[in-house]
Amino acid sequence: MAAPGGPRPGNYNPNSISDNIQNLQINRPNQPPNLANGPRGPPPFVQSQPLASGPNRPGPPPAGAVPRDVVPPSGGPPPGPLPPFVAANRPAPGGVAGPPGGNAPPPGLRPVPAGPIPMGPPGVRPGAAGPPLGGGPMSNGPPAFGPPRGVQGGPQYPPGGSMPRPSTGPPPPQQTMSSFLGVPDNQPRGPPQVAPPMFSAPPRGGMQPPSGPPSFPNQGQGIPQPSAGPPLFSAQGQGIPQPSGSQFGAQPWQMQSRQNAPPPPISGSVQPRRMYGMAPPLPNQQSMATISTAMGPSGSGVSGPSKIDPNQIPRPVSSSTVLTHETRLGNQANPPPPATSEFIVSDTGNCSPRYMRCTINQIPCTSDLLSTSGMQLALLVQPLALPHPSEEPIQIVDFGEGGPVRCSRCKGYINPFMKFVDQGRRFICNFCGFTDETPRDYQCNLGPDGRRRDADERPELCRGTVEFVATKEFLVREPMPAVFFFLIDVSMNALQTGATAGACSAISRVLADLPEGPRTMVGMATFDSTIHFYNLKRASQQPLMLIVPDVEDVYTPLQTDVIVQLSECRQHLDLLLESIPTMFQNNKTADSAFGAAMKAAYLAMKNTGGKLLVFQSVLPSVGIAALSAREAEGRANISAGEKEPHKLLQAADKAMKSLAIEFAEYQVSVDVFITTQSYVDIASISVIPKTTGGQIYYYHPFSALSDPAKLYNDLRWNVTRPQGFEAVMRVRCSQGLEVQEYSGNFCKRIPTDVDLPAVDCDKSIMVTSKHDDKLPDGTECSFQCALLYTTVYGQRRIRVSTLSLPCTTMLSNLFRSADLDTQFSCFLKQAANEIPSTPLVQVRERVTELCISILHSYRKFCATVSSSGQLILPEALKLLPLYTLALIKSIGLRTDGRIDDRSFWISYVTPLSVQLAIPLVYPRMISVHDLDLKETGIPPPIALSSEHVNDEGIYLLENGEDCLIYVGNFVNPDVLQKLFGFSSVDQIPTQFVLQQHDNPLSKRLNEVVNEIRSQRCSYLRLKLCKKGEPSGMMFFSYMVEDKSANGHSYVEFLVHVHRQIQSKMP
Repeated sequence: MAAPGGPRPGNYNPNSISDNIQNLQINRPNQPPNLANGPRGPPPFVQSQPLASGPNRPGPPPAGAVPRDVVPPSGGPPPGPLPPFVAANRPAPGGVAGPPGGNAPPPGLRPVPAGPIPMGPPGVRPGAAGPPLGGGPMSNGPPAFGPPRGVQGGPQYPPGGSMPRPSTGPPPPQQTMSSFLGVPDNQPRGPPQVAPPMFSAPPRGGMQPPSGPPSFPNQGQGIPQPSAGPPLFSAQGQGIPQPSGSQFGAQPWQMQSRQNAPPPPISGSVQPRRMYGMAPPLPNQQSMATISTAMGPSGSGVSGPSKIDPNQIPRPVSSSTVLTHETRLGNQANPPPPATSEFIVSDTGNCSPRYMRCTINQIPCTSDLLSTSGMQLALLVQPLALPHPSEEPIQIVDFGEGGPVRCSRCKGYINPFMKFVDQGRRFICNFCGFTDETPRDYQCNLGPDGRRRDADERPELCRGTVEFVATKEFLVREPMPAVFFFLIDVSMNALQTGATAGACSAISRVLADLPEGPRTMVGMATFDSTIHFYNLKRASQQPLMLIVPDVEDVYTPLQTDVIVQLSECRQHLDLLLESIPTMFQNNKTADSAFGAAMKAAYLAMKNTGGKLLVFQSVLPSVGIAALSAREAEGRANISAGEKEPHKLLQAADKAMKSLAIEFAEYQVSVDVFITTQSYVDIASISVIPKTTGGQIYYYHPFSALSDPAKLYNDLRWNVTRPQGFEAVMRVRCSQGLEVQEYSGNFCKRIPTDVDLPAVDCDKSIMVTSKHDDKLPDGTECSFQCALLYTTVYGQRRIRVSTLSLPCTTMLSNLFRSADLDTQFSCFLKQAANEIPSTPLVQVRERVTELCISILHSYRKFCATVSSSGQLILPEALKLLPLYTLALIKSIGLRTDGRIDDRSFWISYVTPLSVQLAIPLVYPRMISVHDLDLKETGIPPPIALSSEHVNDEGIYLLENGEDCLIYVGNFVNPDVLQKLFGFSSVDQIPTQFVLQQHDNPLSKRLNEVVNEIRSQRCSYLRLKLCKKGEPSGMMFFSYMVEDKSANGHSYVEFLVHVHRQIQSKMP
């Protein structure tokens, strides 16, 4: 049984990796573990092997295996080129095979490996497309190589080795942005401001980088720094210059400092007076953005059109710079780079921000200080996140039968922040403060600095993330095998739309990517108004169909023959999948027993648990958990949608929830692939994936021409990405804080733990915290996420990630250390949680009020410019108004979207990772018709305004899930011919597959699309949009900076936010 207070037993494997995951060794059983159980000497600290490239295939490696050589994959449809840091895994003939990341353990399940876990991206990344379906020009697929998983980059940081390190000198200078049109502030507080020369953009290179406290280094400097900056892109300019032709005159860039320290090479230094809530004056302490607005004599906003230059307001800016991030510098936490930038992490005590990020990188000492800031204190935890291929692997540590060292009171795991005293004979827990005896075989003398002499040789004492081998106390049964059960809709609609054939083809091709070895088991069933199981164990005979007609009280026939080892039934499966579309081609049954089919499959999987992958095309209409068509009820409710919650966004009844809880109890995770052309009530269906740690894939309207490629790639990534089973997760924090709530795709039976029948590298969990006592100023507060899970190869592991952040009593420190990506991700997830139960108008108002409260607090207590005519934004959060506006106009919060689209948006957002949150609501748009053929990589993005879209252009817009290609009415026919093979816009079919033609422009476009797919970890569903058609209207609905029926323009929203802040000021 599990130790009291520890993660409850369950079995999980973080690094299940299949085809094309060369160095993800999470599940590798081929190296001796770090023996922490012996004498005082340090455990072996195995270094990571260099990343190998070239395809290889998972298989049981012999003892002492080494990385496999490269050979081309054998038979079957090629999976297509692999995305950036995905190496395939197929052994060289006759070579010594070593398990590529997470490959099958050798026979007999040798001792769990220690040593590194090279976390190179696993398996077939979603960008890796297979060959085109059919002949013709080469279909678009992923690039063989490309940039790693970075997204459009945040602020430009110097490359590794060149980034200035923090020193103990004064903090960085303030940067202000003045450019909203408005009456110049003629009566500023403090010394008069000297107007510097006008700049069209802030001079980034000319400012001297002053030093600052190590706890928040390098903010506001001329050299871009890894502070909490805008995600997605590097922050454009630090100000908003006023157009030179303004009737009110130019609003110049200004630099403000708190003392007469030597100013940077931008004139205009001033000495703002100290304000309440700020630390004693230090030179150049707070960086912020200032926008001047037009105000009337009484301080109220001037009516009439604003004179703001939309080209100068804060927007994301692209960056291709790869950042190097050390998690701690000078024994202090180093604020992470933006989640959407590309960075390489060096774990120097705190865990990588990929695994755990906090909304604020300095923790307020009191709840009053937190509430005054208007911000929320929360963690976004993604315990199995994909690392950058250049990062060091996670180390595996085996403490033997005694298990890892833990606090005897709170059960926190040993980590770099536990303090050893009394010559190493005792240690003080950094969570509860309890002093424990150090186990005798773990004792070590302390050095002059008070650290253990072997601290740098033990991963658990010097790394923020380690993985422990779980002992018997964490096992309630033998680790479960890797079970994959496929459930296919064969109703009339599914057959006629090609959904059944697409599902069978995808499954057939993916079988080669499943983990090899005796622990991999598969099952298959089809359903319409009845359920059809298949006996796959009949030696040298065709599979036998076993029909279950009772969909109210289902059962599983011949359970032992329904789920069998993959190695025993591979030929039968291929034959069955090939014949299913033909077998049911004349089926006239329109009903779907979706709930009953899942229940029957669950009964077959009950003894083992595993992944249930369901392909569904129509509304579940018969049997267990049947749903009725609620569209009529929904239409009647639409008129009241602004006054009350929309009924169709809530589950129809509790039947699906009851099934989901039952599935989760027996470790069955459900993923649903919805290939439909009509309403299917996703609000009800999504309850099952949400509760069981699965997810919804949505293809509407399903196209037999363009969607099978995405269906295949989505399924392939689902089964090959790093993942594990029967997991339990708990987050602990230091005294003074407590975990308030978890949010994500999981089942929760007790308050402190979340149960995850399946967990993978793409899903995150939001963990909100609250104060239950005052934190001492000047100390650090620790957070620890412990994930107990079983690998796909049956190894029981505990992945422990620890983050220690400084505590502060200064409100200005909170704003300086705010993390925009994480703050906004929490906004997004909380809005998604509220939509089903709250009228949309209230959700939109609440989101706006959250934004205004944060900016008001900053203006009232921290801003150094006090003119009533200026909107002042904290530098770290200056893009918060833009992203808040984008959220208000998103599919989830608009009133004009389809109900199923909104329900899918909610289910998509709930487990969404930090790096994909902002792209979802503020997509990336690039110009296609004028691509620079000499450049590589993704072109710089365009602001999301229709002003930047003309009828002579072609534009690509992507949000991490969909990719829209807009074609104007007057595009050059030669460009159309090169890109699409047609000379007229009208000739291009709405349902199209992007193909690569033999010309540089077409090749460049395909390179860009594939690179985006690799970055987003998603194949992206391509949609063609034309002006004057519904598709064109959908494209322009993403122009969030324009005024629309769904909300203000960006300029108007800034004015609205400013007026609301002014109304709150005394």
